Amino acid sequence: MAPRHHQDDDGSDAEMAYDPDQNREEQRDVRQKYRHMAGRLTKDTPVDSLVDTVQEADALFGKVKGTAEATLDSTVLLQASSFGVQKARAMKSGSGAFDIDDFISRLVIYMGGRKTMNLDDDDGSSYDDDAEDDETPLDWEKVGRKVLEKSHRVPVMDFMLGPLSIEQKKRNVAKRTKFEKNKSDEKKPQEITEDDITRSGNETTKNVVVLEKLLEQILDDSDPESDDAGKVNLFRFIINPDDFGQSVENMFYLSFLIRDGKVALETNENGEPLIYITEQPNAQDYQDGLKKRQIVMEFDIATWKRAIEVFNITDPMIPSRPKAQTGLNGKWYG
Repeated sequence: MAPRHHQDDDGSDAEMAYDPDQNREEQRDVRQKYRHMAGRLTKDTPVDSLVDTVQEADALFGKVKGTAEATLDSTVLLQASSFGVQKARAMKSGSGAFDIDDFISRLVIYMGGRKTMNLDDDDGSSYDDDAEDDETPLDWEKVGRKVLEKSHRVPVMDFMLGPLSIEQKKRNVAKRTKFEKNKSDEKKPQEITEDDITRSGNETTKNVVVLEKLLEQILDDSDPESDDAGKVNLFRFIINPDDFGQSVENMFYLSFLIRDGKVALETNENGEPLIYITEQPNAQDYQDGLKKRQIVMEFDIATWKRAIEVFNITDPMIPSRPKAQTGLNGKWYG
């Protein structure tokens, strides 16, 4: 589509030019007028008012120099065209709806068809059906020239004629064969019972208690004269250098002790994470202003390997637990 034009003060056509330094007062004035025009447009707006609004928008378009104002202009034109389409669809011709046959008859006459209009009638709308047939081909170019006056688009090959060739698509319906399932190959999904959930909870509770007692023993055996007496490095405590999975489990069990306030986590001056046994807070402590803090620590294989290298961890502080076993019935056992 060709670019939209406006006329300068001398009457000459000029294309829209983007100007980021346009006067702010002029910009606000243009936006206010476009918003006012958009507010006037409703589905009940008369056709004459729609035409006046479009002409007013065309005149105002000469002052559009920015993208925001151009967007408002397109909004007004879109609303006006949308309401115009609605009115065209609801258009009445006389006492009835739009008569397609009558329109085609008039179109045939305009292109020099066999029917001729009887101009002697007052309304000029009657036809002489008794006129001899004229085998002269219809002048489609005459209609095309009229249409092209309203459009800058170059007509394409299928304009008004449709595609040159139409191939009807046929749906290929493949014959489906019924699949017979072997009942013996079917396996019933494993059902988790309340006993399984209770067993899992008991296993976690047991490991948390064991971890707490082990931490107390390690801290009691630590050097009382060291700078971090009564504390142990977080990674040295939880990491099993031979098993990444159990290192994750150790972190999981330790989180319960920290959540309950039985173990505290802090960093020293060197940024080393340390844990130690602390007195579990009570309800009064929370009423006095003590607040819980929650953190999320990333612990992947790369972190696990890096910690083993940095802290030279060769033996686990927490003994390795036996691997989980799976019975023939599909259930797990600790």
